[in-house]
Amino acid sequence: MEAIPWAISLATILASILLLKTLLRSHRRRLNLPPGPKPWPIIGNLNLIGALPHRSIHALAQKYGPIVQLRLGSVPVVVGSSVDMVKLFLKTHDLNFASRPKLAAGKYTTYNYSDITWSPYGPYWRQARKMCLMELFSAKRLDSCEYIRVEEMRLLLRNLYQASGRTITLKDYLSTVSLDVISRMVLGRKYFDDLESAEEFRKMTEEWFLLNGVVVNIGDYIPWLDFLDLQGYIKRMKELSKKFDIFLEHVLDEHKEKRLREGEGFVAKDMVDVLLQQAEDPSLEVKIERHGVKAFTQDLLVGGTESSAVTVEWAISELLKHPELLEKATEELDRVIGRDRWVEEKDMLKLPYIEAIMKETMRMHPVAPLLTQRLAREDCTVAGYDIPAGTRVLVNMWTIQRDPAIWDGPDEFRPERFIGSSVDIKGQDFKLLPFGSGRRMCPGYALGLKVIQVSLANLLHGFAWKLPDGVKVEELSMEEIFGLSTPRKVPLEAVIQPKLPAHLYVV
Repeated sequence: MEAIPWAISLATILASILLLKTLLRSHRRRLNLPPGPKPWPIIGNLNLIGALPHRSIHALAQKYGPIVQLRLGSVPVVVGSSVDMVKLFLKTHDLNFASRPKLAAGKYTTYNYSDITWSPYGPYWRQARKMCLMELFSAKRLDSCEYIRVEEMRLLLRNLYQASGRTITLKDYLSTVSLDVISRMVLGRKYFDDLESAEEFRKMTEEWFLLNGVVVNIGDYIPWLDFLDLQGYIKRMKELSKKFDIFLEHVLDEHKEKRLREGEGFVAKDMVDVLLQQAEDPSLEVKIERHGVKAFTQDLLVGGTESSAVTVEWAISELLKHPELLEKATEELDRVIGRDRWVEEKDMLKLPYIEAIMKETMRMHPVAPLLTQRLAREDCTVAGYDIPAGTRVLVNMWTIQRDPAIWDGPDEFRPERFIGSSVDIKGQDFKLLPFGSGRRMCPGYALGLKVIQVSLANLLHGFAWKLPDGVKVEELSMEEIFGLSTPRKVPLEAVIQPKLPAHLYVV
């Protein structure tokens, strides 16, 4: 008789669980979710994401429309693939989608989400953003560092001059000049004077971008499999983090010692000095710890090194495939600049065709074809569809920037489309967002534009370009690899010959 109450209690509990599940299922059915493919048990739609996720998701958008609901593992993901959808996510509802999901990359490669890229929306991120805009990337600071960009550009041109007539791997030279510019601006000096250390850092940067751009790390979507690290990504993230930390510790120790030596008369000379000063500011809403300074420094280094090199390499690749466009660019440079000096930053306003080449490169080969993932902070309705809190949001700029409804001949490289065009690349025109938009837009875009424009202009102004002997234009591969940036799969090789008087190549 004593077992009967126990049995009744158990039956009541089971009935309550079943009722709760029924109610939850009923609630889910009432949600008006965006259209999308039916998910499989456990893996969801992970099977539909290939090695180039932006292209896989593009195919889904062609089938289901400009807003698509996916389930990757156990995680709901919504993808926007039209100008209207992007405007809703990045402008109308920007605040609600201003946070980041807690992915393995942010945990293991950015000091547990302590950087600008992966830190969640809140006081810490707002403080970091303000510091970037007001201190690190202010117009005054960028102008004060122009001499660094000029010196390193001249050194690049000299090095290329010495390699003229031989086949070069362009990315090696571009990465070196980008690294040297950003090292001097951020760290105060070059830390990679020898080829071996520069090559090692370049590989670290490429690995960082690849791992931070991984769309399908299984543990991020099927948490109970996380400990297995089935793809080996977490192991690689931890190894990379250790390498960066050894270097960043050395940088911070060196800067601390310099400040102690100079005492009260110390004046901040580089961005790490500024970061260390900011970290000691008692008025900060959230204290910046040492690991935060390292995370910000790492962001500045890798972001400033990779993206500009990738864009310029794609631009030269496209011009080699289209010699008639290369000739137009050369004609403009000869007419506006002449052949007795190099291109300066102030010249760019007078070089609309060079600017058009840059914009067209960013359209066809976006550094970030899928903008870094965002997270719905609260339940929201977008275009009539329910987006529950916790949903991850992807924006597929690759689809938008190749949309035939927006661009005439979207798969053709046509810089002329931007001549006389008002299309903006600074986050206000949702047809072309190389640096993102809204609160999470890249804070260093102004520096990136300066480096890309002047690098491209001077490379075209100073040298005649051709493919190596035996390589036909139609054989030049334009394949890409996916990460947080999207570089060429096969680095570009070319042969150059100087065009200007020899004395200009002497630093």
